Amino acid sequence: MPDTYLLLGGNLGDRISYLAQAREGIAAQVGSIVRCSKLYETAAWGNTAQPAFLNQVLEVQTPLGPAQLLEKINSLEQELGRVRREHWGARVIDIDILFYEDRVLQSQRLTVPHPQLHLRRFTLLPLAEIAPTLLHPLLGKTVRELLELCPDTLEVREYMGGA
Repeated sequence: MPDTYLLLGGNLGDRISYLAQAREGIAAQVGSIVRCSKLYETAAWGNTAQPAFLNQVLEVQTPLGPAQLLEKINSLEQELGRVRREHWGARVIDIDILFYEDRVLQSQRLTVPHPQLHLRRFTLLPLAEIAPTLLHPLLGKTVRELLELCPDTLEVREYMGGA
């Protein structure tokens, strides 16, 4: 089954509970979770006037194709109460597809690899924890190398509040 890497994040409500519910939903509806990073807390990126996020990266083996995967995770976000009001706004849950195997996809609804992952420390740090040698198919660099080159200076720290 194809390996995909997903980024979970949220900054509203019981963040730990929403991430746990997202993991449960992914395991039930998307595929087998192979590895999970630790939880990381990060100041909001883009729209900075909002609460800090908790983020986590999952490696998932899924029988779903990329478009089906996107539909499932969007549906799961809605089930968990996500409401899309503004770009980069506060939310209870966000699930992004970072990589789908080594495929390069671009459509109106989905771009893989995620087009901004190399610019986001909150994505690269947990991804480097579980897949440091994963190669970005467009940039030709490993996740570890992308983290070392990342221009993002926002603090990303391991969350010590429990999981």
